[in-house]
Amino acid sequence: MERRERGIYLDYAATTPLDPEVAEAMREVEGVFGNPSSVHRFGQRARRVLEEARERIAHLLGASPRELVFTASGSEADALALLGVALARGRGHVVSTEVEHAAVLGALNLLERLGFSVTRLKPDREGMVYPEQLEEALRPDTFLVSVMLAGNETGALYPVRAFAEVAHRHGALFHTDAVQAVGQVPVRFSELGADLLSFSAHKFYGPKGIGGLLVRRGVSLYPLVPGKQEGGRRGGTPSPVLAHGMAVALEKALRLLPEESERLRALRDRLEAGLLAVEGVERNGPREGRLPKITNVTVKGADGETLLLAMDFLGVAVSSGSACSAGSLEPSHVLLAMGRTPKEARASLRFSLGRFTTEEEVEEAIGVFREAVERARA
Repeated sequence: MERRERGIYLDYAATTPLDPEVAEAMREVEGVFGNPSSVHRFGQRARRVLEEARERIAHLLGASPRELVFTASGSEADALALLGVALARGRGHVVSTEVEHAAVLGALNLLERLGFSVTRLKPDREGMVYPEQLEEALRPDTFLVSVMLAGNETGALYPVRAFAEVAHRHGALFHTDAVQAVGQVPVRFSELGADLLSFSAHKFYGPKGIGGLLVRRGVSLYPLVPGKQEGGRRGGTPSPVLAHGMAVALEKALRLLPEESERLRALRDRLEAGLLAVEGVERNGPREGRLPKITNVTVKGADGETLLLAMDFLGVAVSSGSACSAGSLEPSHVLLAMGRTPKEARASLRFSLGRFTTEEEVEEAIGVFREAVERARA
């Protein structure tokens, strides 16, 4: 097996490269170093850059600028949504699912340690959960429901508007982790019915180190980091440069979205057909109703670690689960919840395509996969 030095990156769901146009836009304001809370000219210039970015991002996502809280990541946004609402409430019951990102699951675990009651909805074999399940799980003391908009491992799209309607009928708030969805599919905060929505810049070719939480007006949020910044909802000095980069990245992602969605769907379907043509390979997740860039497959009869290492050795970067589980030999909690055995879950790969993926790379990746599978089954 010959090592290929030129790599093919097919792990865009983990992170995306910084778009050159975004990097250039950030360089144009990198001299803005003042603290946005300062009253002098340096601080006020920084505040202008920060607030202009807030207005642009909020407008693009169908929200009011006052509803946007800048965070350091999507994971922090998830934690602030769940823990912030719960701590403002004091006690009660929260409903979520077994297929959420580790950031949400970690917040749920912490809520249980703090004395809150948590119910996690179980998915079907395709990884889907349904509003009817939520109806059955709700209790008189349920105050918050959290269901992701798009699955980070299978790409499944969940009917969050329907979930929000059910939650609201019972007097509960609704949060959605839209980190994997914003910039990939149309997302309008005002139309989803969500009370809180999390997202992150590095998922749509923006800078790492900045995310956001949209919080509907009137929703009480206890700050996890005390401070006067972000309307008292999140302490700490925000970065005007990162905020500007996120705004530029989101504008470009949404501008390219119609054309890029069709291109990625065609590439994914070609890739998936090549993967499934190998004997003993099965798709994980729904065939329809998913992000256009993700396919997840299980390779029956293969050693999972050997499979992943062989793909990397042969020059194709893929994932065995969400990025936050990187370096872990534990099987995907999402695939286990869907009914896969631990061995099958370990022998599963997530391929995720992006803006710079080419047809030639997809064809080469199919050939590499066949070679890797043969080695992993040896």
